[in-house]
Amino acid sequence: MKRTLILLCALSIFACEKKEEAPKDYVTFSGKITNPNSDSIVLRTRDYSKTIKVNDDGTFSDTLKVETGIYNFYDGAESTSVFLKNGYEIDMTLDAKMFDETAKYTGKGSEHSNFLATKALKEEKLLDFEELSTIEDMQTLEERLANIKTQLSEFYSSNKDIDTSITNSANKTLEPMLDSYKRYIGQAIALKKELPKGAESPTFENYENYDGTKTSLEDLKGKYVYIDVWATWCGPCKAEIPALKAIEEEYHDKNIQFVSMSIDDDRTHGGSWDQAREDWKAMVKDKELGGIQIFAPKGWQSEFVQNYKINGIPRFILIDPDGNVVTPDAPRPSSEKLKELFTELNI
Repeated sequence: MKRTLILLCALSIFACEKKEEAPKDYVTFSGKITNPNSDSIVLRTRDYSKTIKVNDDGTFSDTLKVETGIYNFYDGAESTSVFLKNGYEIDMTLDAKMFDETAKYTGKGSEHSNFLATKALKEEKLLDFEELSTIEDMQTLEERLANIKTQLSEFYSSNKDIDTSITNSANKTLEPMLDSYKRYIGQAIALKKELPKGAESPTFENYENYDGTKTSLEDLKGKYVYIDVWATWCGPCKAEIPALKAIEEEYHDKNIQFVSMSIDDDRTHGGSWDQAREDWKAMVKDKELGGIQIFAPKGWQSEFVQNYKINGIPRFILIDPDGNVVTPDAPRPSSEKLKELFTELNI
């Protein structure tokens, strides 16, 4: 009887061993997108790219062999981040109209991607560029960024169950990220000191207009002048076009002129100024751009651009009816702060 029990135990152990499954060498990634931007999604890193079909009902599913890490998830131009590792079984739900705000993950390994979504929201809230851009001195900016660094560092380390590659990467990029904010906003603070409200504005003379005429800043005196400095190759510039057209329409009968100044040049158009000019005209026509459309004759080296210390675009400038600076770094058309500024000025 004792022998029989031993044999049965041995067989039982063998049977248990036989039932154990080998770890999966792939990740299952599925989900459902509400209001999708495209008929497919893309998962991408520097060395990897995978396109997955999105069905008519917004669902998608695939199995992928991956290197463990953070992947960029794209639905059209919108994106978020997911953490993938072979063996995971992740199901995602998302409303494409509000990416990180609605991205949710369930299933094995989902906690890491949920952490990334929360991380994105926290960084977006703390690093509110428009709010930080209202700071007017470097000491206050440095104090604010130091406080943000403390909050983010504590958040990155708050969940010990999150893969260390995620938290290590977050901590590694934190300082450079904050330095970029300090540098960019610091330049704006310095600019407002050099060109304060009420100072005489730098000017431009006889810049080529889309309709073939010439326009000078002097011609526009008597009204506020909102200048959009842009270029045809600039993605963020083009992203502002719908909002700019809406603002122009809303304020078309108000005491303000809207000017778009292209700084397209030969370097970004095959070495040809003629091509730069033609590409500019083509986009003005194609996008049905309104307002006063002018072409800066020397691109980045144009006197007006240099005097306003423009080293990144889009840049928006507001000048008063007397030709004086209101702000050398005005809110973008997509910002509610622009309308607030117009209201403050009784435009």
